[in-house]
Amino acid sequence: MTSEASTLSTLIGDIYDAALDPTLWTQALERASAFVGGSSAALFWHDAATERSAVLHLFNEDPHYTQLYFGKYFPMNPLFPAATFFDAGVVYTSPDVMPFAELHESRFYTEWLQPQGIVDAVSSNLEKSATSSSMVSIRLTERDGLADAEARRRLELLVPHFQRAVSIGRLFDQSKKTHAVLTETLDNVEAAVVLVGTNGRIVFANEPGRAMLDEGEFLRDRRGALVAVEPEAQRTLRDMFAAAENGDLSIDTRGVAIPLSTLPNQRWFAHVLPLTSGDRQRTGSLYSAVAAVFARKTSPASPLPLEALANLYKLTASEVRVLDAVMKVSGVHALAELLGLSQATVKTHLHNLFRKTGTSRQSELVKLIAGVESSPAAG
Repeated sequence: MTSEASTLSTLIGDIYDAALDPTLWTQALERASAFVGGSSAALFWHDAATERSAVLHLFNEDPHYTQLYFGKYFPMNPLFPAATFFDAGVVYTSPDVMPFAELHESRFYTEWLQPQGIVDAVSSNLEKSATSSSMVSIRLTERDGLADAEARRRLELLVPHFQRAVSIGRLFDQSKKTHAVLTETLDNVEAAVVLVGTNGRIVFANEPGRAMLDEGEFLRDRRGALVAVEPEAQRTLRDMFAAAENGDLSIDTRGVAIPLSTLPNQRWFAHVLPLTSGDRQRTGSLYSAVAAVFARKTSPASPLPLEALANLYKLTASEVRVLDAVMKVSGVHALAELLGLSQATVKTHLHNLFRKTGTSRQSELVKLIAGVESSPAAG
């Protein structure tokens, strides 16, 4: 086993264990940061509709700057809301959102990023709804240099496991190990989830999972065992159940998405998480489970109005921020204060917005957004 493969295997195990024991997230983020080539890391969520953001877990971030961010600089972050527009699972860096030249002009950069020595970040949206995203971000300092193709590649190896860990973290309540709590928690997960024991025996299914089994289109309950309708998917499931039962840890590193249908308009996939190692072994044993199967459709959520307009008019990240701010305040001076930009920069972005959208004043931009919000396609 190569050095990278060995490190990756251990790190992925740390990520899954942290999903069940949140006290382990700092260690998992530390190792993820080192693997990618950064100096700090954050697992957080951002909601564009409520204009709220919250940190779930951090590694190596100065508490003083964390407090400053939420107390003062959050509305000035020029990377949002455009960063939330990337599809879930896509890895992006700061210049993928906006040019460094524009970022460096902002107060957010000069007053929050630069004093910490942060020069770049490599990030990914782990889960994405119409208005919010949960994200992982690895920050790079001057010592690390800018994010390169290698940093992007390494985070791409981790992202599928971070995505599953975010879901898994909602599955098991370690403080109340009862069937009722498991049922309540699993039923709050959008994905269909089925826990299986030896030979694929079904030991638990959440409400979406039970509905999927009852429909029998992709997965079925065959005499108490979980089986896939599509033959190739069933062969893969059977092999992965056997590997999980035998404690094969390599399943963690494969990140295999099992297609449950061969039809292009039915993009259902299953993932198998073994519950036979680390903290997952203790959790799985409570329910005689050797693996958890997650099944979900990959169709994207409807974009929020800002994202729809950004796609329609090919707006830049900075133009999206100004468009968003127009819904909150009026006038160039107020926009500049809110966004931490110069009035000249705000005027430039407004001019570009007017030109691209065919409007001529801020009130027309407000009507444009309101029109998208009220249309059936936006919801």
